[in-house]
Amino acid sequence: MNIHIARGSGAASTTLAAFDAALNDTGIANFNLLRLSSVIPPDTTLVVHEDKVPHIDGEWGDRLYVVMAEYRSETFGEEAWAGIGWVVDSETGKGLFVEHEGTSKHYVEESISKSLTDLMKTRGVDFGEINMIVNGATCQGEPVCSMVVAVYQSESW
Repeated sequence: MNIHIARGSGAASTTLAAFDAALNDTGIANFNLLRLSSVIPPDTTLVVHEDKVPHIDGEWGDRLYVVMAEYRSETFGEEAWAGIGWVVDSETGKGLFVEHEGTSKHYVEESISKSLTDLMKTRGVDFGEINMIVNGATCQGEPVCSMVVAVYQSESW
């Protein structure tokens, strides 16, 4: 299985509309999202995109399984940061995701590192290097939303 990791941001007249604009910016706006906990199945390949997911099989309104980090702000000058981090066992392909949000890049990156370290310790495993993608936006008047998504697969109804 391939899991696609993408990031996006949006600004609009409300925080909900900014969230929708960020969904559109990542390429997943026309799906019904089902949020997953953060376990990466064995034999998985992670495909990291610099921006939106290029194409997702599926139709308007289909279910889309995702791990998502998203943060919204409507306070002028405030930053909105979101990030997903992961570790993957090089032999089996299984691993873990974590998602964090906040008002600074440093906070999100530090939280991702700490959480993944703790999750591996809890499970008694060492999957090696911690990887992450973070994304930020600054509220300049209109509400903003920043997000990072890990897209598993779509499924029709």
